[in-house]
Amino acid sequence: MGELSRMWREMPSRYRMEGRKCENCSRVYFPPRDICPVCHRDSIGKMKPVDIAGNGEIISYTVVHETPPAFIRQKPYVLAIIKLDEGPMITGQIVDSEPEEIKMGSRVKSVFRRISEDGKSGVIHYGYKFTLEK
Repeated sequence: MGELSRMWREMPSRYRMEGRKCENCSRVYFPPRDICPVCHRDSIGKMKPVDIAGNGEIISYTVVHETPPAFIRQKPYVLAIIKLDEGPMITGQIVDSEPEEIKMGSRVKSVFRRISEDGKSGVIHYGYKFTLEK
Protein backbone atom coordinates (compact mmCIF):
# COMPACT_ATOMS: atom_id res chain seq x y z
CA MET A 1 0.00 0.00 0.00
CA GLY A 2 2.76 2.47 0.90
CA GLU A 3 4.56 1.93 -2.41
CA LEU A 4 1.36 2.56 -4.38
CA SER A 5 0.62 5.81 -2.54
CA ARG A 6 4.22 6.92 -3.01
CA MET A 7 4.01 6.23 -6.74
CA TRP A 8 0.79 8.27 -6.95
CA ARG A 9 2.32 11.21 -5.05
CA GLU A 10 5.39 11.25 -7.27
CA MET A 11 3.52 11.36 -10.58
CA PRO A 12 4.37 14.74 -12.15
CA SER A 13 0.81 15.24 -13.38
CA ARG A 14 -0.62 14.78 -9.89
CA TYR A 15 0.75 17.95 -8.32
CA ARG A 16 1.25 20.09 -11.36
CA MET A 17 -0.44 20.06 -14.69
CA GLU A 18 2.02 18.26 -16.93
CA GLY A 19 0.72 16.72 -20.12
CA ARG A 20 2.27 15.29 -23.25
CA LYS A 21 2.43 16.77 -26.73
CA CYS A 22 2.63 14.67 -29.88
CA GLU A 23 5.47 15.89 -32.10
CA ASN A 24 3.61 14.57 -35.17
CA CYS A 25 0.21 16.28 -34.88
CA SER A 26 0.89 18.81 -32.05
CA ARG A 27 -2.10 17.61 -29.98
CA VAL A 28 -1.69 17.99 -26.22
CA TYR A 29 -3.01 15.35 -23.80
CA PHE A 30 -3.80 15.63 -20.13
CA PRO A 31 -3.45 13.40 -18.27
CA PRO A 32 -0.31 12.37 -20.16
CA ARG A 33 -0.40 9.55 -22.71
CA ASP A 34 2.47 7.47 -24.00
CA ILE A 35 0.95 7.07 -27.49
CA CYS A 36 -1.12 9.59 -29.44
CA PRO A 37 -4.58 8.11 -30.20
CA VAL A 38 -4.54 9.96 -33.55
CA CYS A 39 -1.03 9.12 -34.79
CA HIS A 40 -0.79 5.69 -33.10
CA ARG A 41 2.47 3.90 -33.89
CA ASP A 42 4.01 6.99 -35.48
CA SER A 43 3.94 8.71 -32.08
CA ILE A 44 6.02 6.13 -30.20
CA GLY A 45 8.93 8.01 -28.67
CA LYS A 46 7.54 11.34 -29.89
CA MET A 47 5.30 12.24 -26.94
CA LYS A 48 7.12 15.03 -25.13
CA PRO A 49 6.31 16.50 -21.69
CA VAL A 50 4.58 19.88 -21.75
CA ASP A 51 3.54 22.13 -18.88
CA ILE A 52 -0.11 23.11 -18.95
CA ALA A 53 -0.93 26.57 -17.60
CA GLY A 54 -4.33 25.48 -16.28
CA ASN A 55 -6.33 28.27 -17.91
CA GLY A 56 -9.44 27.50 -19.89
CA GLU A 57 -13.14 27.91 -20.56
CA ILE A 58 -16.18 26.21 -19.03
CA ILE A 59 -17.84 24.11 -21.74
CA SER A 60 -20.51 22.58 -19.48
CA TYR A 61 -21.19 22.27 -15.76
CA THR A 62 -23.49 20.82 -13.14
CA VAL A 63 -24.29 21.72 -9.56
CA VAL A 64 -23.95 18.71 -7.24
CA HIS A 65 -26.49 18.72 -4.40
CA GLU A 66 -26.31 15.06 -3.32
CA THR A 67 -22.74 14.31 -2.31
CA PRO A 68 -20.66 11.40 -1.13
CA PRO A 69 -19.92 11.59 2.62
CA ALA A 70 -16.40 12.98 2.05
CA PHE A 71 -17.81 16.09 0.31
CA ILE A 72 -20.84 16.81 2.52
CA ARG A 73 -19.33 20.04 3.87
CA GLN A 74 -18.81 21.38 0.34
CA LYS A 75 -22.34 20.96 -0.98
CA PRO A 76 -23.61 22.27 -3.21
CA TYR A 77 -20.53 22.31 -5.41
CA VAL A 78 -19.93 22.78 -9.11
CA LEU A 79 -18.25 20.27 -11.43
CA ALA A 80 -17.38 21.53 -14.90
CA ILE A 81 -15.98 20.30 -18.17
CA ILE A 82 -13.17 22.70 -18.97
CA LYS A 83 -11.46 23.12 -22.32
CA LEU A 84 -7.90 24.06 -21.48
CA ASP A 85 -6.17 26.67 -23.65
CA GLU A 86 -3.71 23.97 -24.76
CA GLY A 87 -6.58 21.83 -26.08
CA PRO A 88 -7.46 19.00 -23.69
CA MET A 89 -10.87 18.91 -22.00
CA ILE A 90 -10.95 17.87 -18.35
CA THR A 91 -13.42 17.70 -15.50
CA GLY A 92 -12.75 19.90 -12.50
CA GLN A 93 -14.43 21.42 -9.48
CA ILE A 94 -15.10 25.16 -9.52
CA VAL A 95 -14.34 26.73 -6.12
CA ASP A 96 -14.52 30.16 -4.48
CA SER A 97 -17.75 31.06 -6.32
CA GLU A 98 -21.44 30.60 -5.75
CA PRO A 99 -23.16 28.19 -8.18
CA GLU A 100 -25.25 31.02 -9.66
CA GLU A 101 -22.04 32.86 -10.68
CA ILE A 102 -20.96 30.00 -12.96
CA LYS A 103 -21.77 30.36 -16.67
CA MET A 104 -20.85 28.36 -19.75
CA GLY A 105 -18.06 30.20 -21.52
CA SER A 106 -16.63 31.63 -18.27
CA ARG A 107 -12.84 31.74 -18.10
CA VAL A 108 -11.20 29.75 -15.29
CA LYS A 109 -7.71 29.16 -13.93
CA SER A 110 -6.36 26.21 -11.98
CA VAL A 111 -5.51 26.41 -8.29
CA PHE A 112 -3.80 23.87 -6.03
CA ARG A 113 -6.16 22.78 -3.25
CA ARG A 114 -6.92 20.10 -0.72
CA ILE A 115 -9.01 17.33 -2.30
CA SER A 116 -9.62 14.94 0.58
CA GLU A 117 -8.20 13.35 3.73
CA ASP A 118 -7.97 9.65 4.54
CA GLY A 119 -9.85 9.10 7.78
CA LYS A 120 -7.67 7.05 10.11
CA SER A 121 -4.36 7.55 8.31
CA GLY A 122 -4.74 11.34 8.14
CA VAL A 123 -3.07 11.49 4.71
CA ILE A 124 -4.18 14.67 2.92
CA HIS A 125 -4.60 14.51 -0.85
CA TYR A 126 -4.02 17.66 -2.90
CA GLY A 127 -4.70 18.43 -6.53
CA TYR A 128 -6.07 20.99 -8.92
CA LYS A 129 -9.43 22.73 -8.83
CA PHE A 130 -10.51 25.84 -10.74
CA THR A 131 -11.59 29.40 -9.91
CA LEU A 132 -13.30 31.96 -12.11
CA GLU A 133 -10.96 34.52 -13.66
CA LYS A 134 -12.01 37.90 -12.34
